[in-house]
Amino acid sequence: MNQDFRESSQLTLFLTRWLILFVCLCFCRNLGKSGLRVSCLGLGTWVTFGGQITDEVAEQLMTIAYESGVNLFDTAEVYAGGRWACIFLNLCLHFLRRSSLVITTKLYWGGKAETERGLSRKHIIEGLKGSLQRMQLEYVDVVFANRPDSNTPMEGESASVFYIVRAMTYVINQGMAMYWGTSRWTAMEIMEAYSVARQFNLIPPVCEQAEYHLFQREKVEVQLPELYHKIGVGAMTWSPLACGIITGKYENGIPESSRASMKSYQWLKEKIVSEDGRKQQAKLKELNHIAEKLGCTLPQLAVAWCLRNEGVSSVLLGTSNPEQLTENLGAIQVLPKMTSHVVSEIDHILGNRPYSKRDYRS
Repeated sequence: MNQDFRESSQLTLFLTRWLILFVCLCFCRNLGKSGLRVSCLGLGTWVTFGGQITDEVAEQLMTIAYESGVNLFDTAEVYAGGRWACIFLNLCLHFLRRSSLVITTKLYWGGKAETERGLSRKHIIEGLKGSLQRMQLEYVDVVFANRPDSNTPMEGESASVFYIVRAMTYVINQGMAMYWGTSRWTAMEIMEAYSVARQFNLIPPVCEQAEYHLFQREKVEVQLPELYHKIGVGAMTWSPLACGIITGKYENGIPESSRASMKSYQWLKEKIVSEDGRKQQAKLKELNHIAEKLGCTLPQLAVAWCLRNEGVSSVLLGTSNPEQLTENLGAIQVLPKMTSHVVSEIDHILGNRPYSKRDYRS
């Protein structure tokens, strides 16, 4: 009987992954107007890889993601001190076809020395070379300038932006990257980079990485759609579960094994126990009723809600175990249920829909 149960569970898991793979393949999207096709769900390595989980589990997560139709894997030179590089190498060795993957990396925090961080031409070139050497790759598909450099002013400083855009153009022309994008830049800063690129016949950014979830909406829903229609910049979003807040695991306090219990995440703990944090937990209870009616979990509802935004090219998932990843990938199956009525219900509960003078999706 136990054997029958195991076989039944394995069959169910296989069918679930097959269905997710089929739907994922049907829901690839263009990265802005670049023409690069990316899976609408990607796997991020922000905190979990090389930090909270073992390398073996990380490889398992990447395998599950790849077999489920995910082709986008996001990294950064600072993530887990570079240990993710070895994991990516193993991934590429397993699946051989580098052309089937979209691998991205972000540059800014590279090392302790002043010359090993920031967005100087020196660090952009040396930082990307270092990332490629650790991963033993010839190129990444997209390299991101991770946050504006306080030592390289943006607004009104065309000369400073010029060096960043020129360095990004150089690494692309040298075959170290296919495209470049920005992360945590303002709309004005992105527009400045685009204008400089056009003025000096350089390569402009194709994408912005931005935080986007139920409680963080303004930039992705108001600012980025305008940039997309004006200059073709797409949106790759991260933290769809707001660092785990939207999972509901903080409803009754801070679990010992959670991210918020870590010393380096004291800011997250303070955010959760604050008055605004308690209000968010109350709203999540109401949203959970909608999830139940749709036959899904709260995390799946939250990820599907992000995906329902046509201006989002891909949503990056962070996960610490296979069960959690499989659950979050299941949001693809919830997407067709995100009708205008359901979205209106969610907006009513949240009460934070940003005002836009123009509907850029029309």
